[in-house]
Amino acid sequence: MPYSAPATGGNTALYAEIQQFYAHQMHLLDGGDADAWAQTFTPDGVFAANAHPQPAVGRETIRAAASKVKAQHAEEGLQVRHWLGMMDITEQPDGSVLARTYALIINTPRGGQAAVSLSTTCDDLLVRDENGAWLVADRKVVRDDLR
Repeated sequence: MPYSAPATGGNTALYAEIQQFYAHQMHLLDGGDADAWAQTFTPDGVFAANAHPQPAVGRETIRAAASKVKAQHAEEGLQVRHWLGMMDITEQPDGSVLARTYALIINTPRGGQAAVSLSTTCDDLLVRDENGAWLVADRKVVRDDLR
């Protein structure tokens, strides 16, 4: 499929806005603030991953899962960072955005060497809340090693 560069102006601003959303969201997650991170999903948001048998549905379920994983990382002495890049966005007629990124998960053991532990794709449906902030309505993460 041929690629056409997006028009300048609104699309460029939207791209930067979505990129900032992801930067903020990943800082919350990697900083261990599962409560605030879960708030970046809609109340009925979905987090599905091919590494998990069932999706996490709803903020509380998403928050609990993130808290559990963060506690495991702390117990193992791991600092985990998420890097999202190669973002491609498509604005939908209803104002929502389909966003696709590559995500690398980098683990650094206490006193050890950082290493990429996972390579994934991340497909999101982003919607605005009543105040205009972006939220994830639906996230699908696909690990490359499980394709």
